[in-house]
Amino acid sequence: MYDDFYRGRRVLVTGHTGFKGAWLALWLRRLGAEVTGYADRPPTTPNLFDAAGLAGALDHVEGRIEDRALLAETFARCRPEVVFHLAGQALVSVGHESPHETFLTNVQGTVNVLQAACDTASVRGVVSITSDKCYENREWIWGYREIDALGGDDAYSLSKAGAELAIRAYQLAPKAHPTLIASARAGNVVGGGDWALDRLVPDATQAFADGRTLTLRRPQARRPWQHVLDPLSGYLLLGARLAAGDREAQGAWNFGPSPAAAATVAEVIDLLASAWGTQPQITTEESYAENQLLRLDTEKARQHLGWSVSLDLEQTMALTAQWYKRFYEHADQDAIVALTHDQMDTFTATAQQRGMTWA
Repeated sequence: MYDDFYRGRRVLVTGHTGFKGAWLALWLRRLGAEVTGYADRPPTTPNLFDAAGLAGALDHVEGRIEDRALLAETFARCRPEVVFHLAGQALVSVGHESPHETFLTNVQGTVNVLQAACDTASVRGVVSITSDKCYENREWIWGYREIDALGGDDAYSLSKAGAELAIRAYQLAPKAHPTLIASARAGNVVGGGDWALDRLVPDATQAFADGRTLTLRRPQARRPWQHVLDPLSGYLLLGARLAAGDREAQGAWNFGPSPAAAATVAEVIDLLASAWGTQPQITTEESYAENQLLRLDTEKARQHLGWSVSLDLEQTMALTAQWYKRFYEHADQDAIVALTHDQMDTFTATAQQRGMTWA
């Protein structure tokens, strides 16, 4: 995979104790990379970082992204060639409650990582992950392109737009060495090992496992759902291109399913419940305001990177249900690690069948 680019490469992942970061760190280890992870302690209990025993599988550094001194010390010690920045405040609801923390982590934290990368001679490429919510959402029926306006109606979305502006500033700044920087914007990502607050799939699988009624906010809201390994495959492709000196890989990139493949919350729950083998009791409620429609245009990634999603929504929900069901059956750590790697194998085999160039 990836022309064996990552084998023996020194890679730094911020936010490796989070859901997406843990999956990425596991995948990088499988690809033969020497991985250093920098992150605060896992944000939830349970979490994939502990479930998969990641602390003993890589160089683990516990620290906050706001700690510039520790961050610089970590960069200097591990001398990464590629950096994936995933650390951040990832919840809209927390943004409502703590806008100061949200902006400090998502904007200043991104600046701290980019500055440390540019101050480290070994770094050749940085992929900084933001969110599809960085766009000024006008409830368009078509997908947002990378050139569309940034903005938002809440602290979380605006902090991600602010992070994008910071990334752009570093992309344009004169540099003493060739650090190439890209941002990645992904839609709603699902898969085993996510227990974040107010997330649809974690809430649903816990309700299924406990036999409880599931409460949904805005069941007709439509989102670009995708399995976590799909955008990660794009991040890895982007990181390899940047580190190889491909200046065309700089800039912003959308990673997600086609706009036509977006699905409603209700449709996602139907597929997840079917894969689980249950018929849940469901209620609905209104909480904080959320956008009803959000789609991404991923034509740029398809044309220039040869990337598109490998799993359809039914396959995505089947893998997700399988992972959580095994976890709630009290599988031990070895079984969880084995299942996680099996799902990576399934994903890669599907990508190969679909002719993905990276696979």
